[in-house]
Amino acid sequence: MEINKVVEKFNFEGKLLKCDLFGSGHINETYMAELELDNGEINKYVIQKINNVVFKDIDSLMKNIFLVTSFLRERIAENGGDPDRETLHYIKTVDGNDYYFDGENYYRAYVYVNDSICYDSVDSCDLFKSSGAAFGKFQRYLDKFPAQSLSETIPNFHNTKWRYENEFLPALENNLSGRKDNCLDLIEFVKQRKDDTCVLVDLIEEGKLPLRVTHNDTKLNNVLFDKNTNKSLCVIDLDTVMPGLALYDFGDSIRFGANTACEDEKDLSKVSLSLDYFKGYAEGFLNEVGNAFTQCEIDNLAFASKMMTFECGMRFLTDYLNGDVYFNTHYPEHNLDRARNQLALVKDMEAKMSQMQQIIRDITA
Repeated sequence: MEINKVVEKFNFEGKLLKCDLFGSGHINETYMAELELDNGEINKYVIQKINNVVFKDIDSLMKNIFLVTSFLRERIAENGGDPDRETLHYIKTVDGNDYYFDGENYYRAYVYVNDSICYDSVDSCDLFKSSGAAFGKFQRYLDKFPAQSLSETIPNFHNTKWRYENEFLPALENNLSGRKDNCLDLIEFVKQRKDDTCVLVDLIEEGKLPLRVTHNDTKLNNVLFDKNTNKSLCVIDLDTVMPGLALYDFGDSIRFGANTACEDEKDLSKVSLSLDYFKGYAEGFLNEVGNAFTQCEIDNLAFASKMMTFECGMRFLTDYLNGDVYFNTHYPEHNLDRARNQLALVKDMEAKMSQMQQIIRDITA
């Protein structure tokens, strides 16, 4: 009954038939509402109870989402696309607000994209390439969006230099978990790459890399695909959309999707970068980006793939040293296994960096 009352607070069309739990997200609680129009047609809406433990500033978060999706809808329409399928359409409350607050919980809603599907894992190069196209189109359509108008909902999220100096080094010094001696090899691996953590940050400060709208959670399951054609439709889950580098999104996609093993695989002999998957994603991404990127951005795509992987591995190691206080773990050494995995992937990327860079040059030639 609680969620049915929430439905009434949004500017939906039709008479409510049912509203049930929907999807498999781990952060927000999601429902599907079905409403019947007078002509018998059914409108479907997604309602989410926003996790305000994870997301502290709901005002800024929702303002960012409405600004970005409204801009996307206009750009898609201008380019002859279908705004109702190529981006999410968020619905305001009957009072004209971006979300509904019942005094305890925060709710938002958007139109369900019919005949769409999500995938949790990358099981083909074609699928990965299609997801790259979705994020590439996301960047192209938002090329002229004033990224500075968005709130930075998670400060320093991909500031690897800041994470090294303000999170990793203090964790190493404090050794709260007493585990430092278990991972001296990984600690040394990270410290040897201190200078790498400054590269992208310095290019921002020098004005050589532009701030853009970034998604910051570019997993495959944050792309909707058409059920019938299996082509990517749009990017979803915009909770972490904010100003940043497009390189962050590209690099994190490669980290997640081009690893030949799961990110907590213990057998490091299985961990490597698939150059075929790297090429596939890069082709899908860059073919959609078109001329929107600067040469400096293109030149640093391969390096950013390594850097986002390094940052993730460093964060796993930091959490292990701190006693597993940030990431959910399923056994005592889980974060350590994740760190070893990601840093092994970094090492493999370093060995293949010239090949990765050549792939980018060939695509953009």
